[in-house]
Amino acid sequence: MDVKQGDLYSNLDTSTVCVLVIPLMATANGYHANDSVSGPVVEPVATAEMCLYCFDALATQFSGKPMPSPDFPQANCPLFVTWMKKSSSGDLRLRGCIGTLEPRTIHKGIKDYALTSALHDRRFNPVTANEISCLQCTVSLLTNYEDAQNYLDWEVGKHGLLIEFSDKQAGCTRSATYLPEIAENEGWSREEAIESLMRKSGYGGPSTEAVKLSIKLVRYQSTTFSLSYHDYLMKAAQRDSSEGHQQNGYTNGYH
Repeated sequence: MDVKQGDLYSNLDTSTVCVLVIPLMATANGYHANDSVSGPVVEPVATAEMCLYCFDALATQFSGKPMPSPDFPQANCPLFVTWMKKSSSGDLRLRGCIGTLEPRTIHKGIKDYALTSALHDRRFNPVTANEISCLQCTVSLLTNYEDAQNYLDWEVGKHGLLIEFSDKQAGCTRSATYLPEIAENEGWSREEAIESLMRKSGYGGPSTEAVKLSIKLVRYQSTTFSLSYHDYLMKAAQRDSSEGHQQNGYTNGYH
């Protein structure tokens, strides 16, 4: 299940928040933690090499040069790729964030979502070649999926959230997710995060205690690594020099 950005929610500042909308689950028994991590899954740690590979993917998209091989072990893991852009004032603003809650082989998954989040996040115009020097990339690998006991059974700053609940008035099931850093970055309490997530799912009814208690919540954790374009250039140059092959993509001065 791919998870992509939406452009539906005026209550969130989409320049700073990864707004993620999950398609409704077509299952009879609802969503459970094991649904998203079925099959053999290892839990690798996000590294600089993964962010390097994201920049490689985007750079070669514009340069047309061969894509370097990934310099990290293969694994299966749910993942997200986030691009931030440095503004003229030095602030980082969201430029794209898309990922999957289901395990993917990370060599292909990181490359695919690096390009998808940069070029196909519907809230933004596609990233251009001229913007690359202003970008920062973050890779998030999702781990430790657990069924929560109730909608408050999670910790701000530690857990990401995936909720599912019935919207009886609309006659449908609603679902949405936030990555682990979102609630903490926004300064939300657990209650505020849940209410925001309910609105994010498209729910327009009252946030009563009864509705909240009906929520099925899966909590998860993540490991993350961020890399700026400047650091990318240095690491790419070191790699190219040590491996003795021609510099690739934007390390050769294409801006």
